[in-house]
Amino acid sequence: MQTSALGGVRTPATPEPISAARHGGGTPPGDRGRGRCDLVTVPARQGLEAVDILRRTAAPAVGPVLHDGGCDTLGFLVPPGTADGWDLPGSACTRTADRAARTPAEPPVRGTGWLLPPDDTDQVTDPAVLRHALGEAARLIAAADSRR
Repeated sequence: MQTSALGGVRTPATPEPISAARHGGGTPPGDRGRGRCDLVTVPARQGLEAVDILRRTAAPAVGPVLHDGGCDTLGFLVPPGTADGWDLPGSACTRTADRAARTPAEPPVRGTGWLLPPDDTDQVTDPAVLRHALGEAARLIAAADSRR
């Protein structure tokens, strides 16, 4: 099995957090109290479709999104605790760090970069809204692939 910096979908490894000294305010987006967030990882094609769906809807805006070095996997930052109940086939949800990075421009997982960087709102993606968007994205991809 290939290793993905985001973990979860392509590897059972837990994402490797960057040091606590590298994120503004000492906590990642969306969790000023505990200093961590969870990460939903999906194949890039499905993730890109979901980003488009989330950005087109009236739902709350999509939060920060990571991509791995090979751009095979996307990761959506979601509130802490999401991993405890996440069970969407074709995706995985893991905890990032119990501590955070210091510069908002730097992602909380080594070997990744921002597709959508965090902004001043510290908003992460709502897991229920993300689940719906990922399901819709999977249906759109299946329909497109069946027409080839």
